[in-house]
Amino acid sequence: MREKVEAALNKIRPSLQADGGNVELVEVTEDGIVKVRLTGACGGCPMATMTLQYGVKKAIMEAIPEVKNVVAI
Repeated sequence: MREKVEAALNKIRPSLQADGGNVELVEVTEDGIVKVRLTGACGGCPMATMTLQYGVKKAIMEAIPEVKNVVAI
């Protein structure tokens, strides 16, 4: 499943990088929880929560129905 998550992240990564940020996949647990870290400009951005919720989480969960949740660490 990790490869599928990376593929989904690669689709949204250019948008994040255009604003000086990025997303790093930290872990995919056996129970379907994906842990990511927003880096660069995204790490300290006041809109990081919205980016995670409506960008990263949405992209991963639409691409991989087995994922139960996406959390930032």
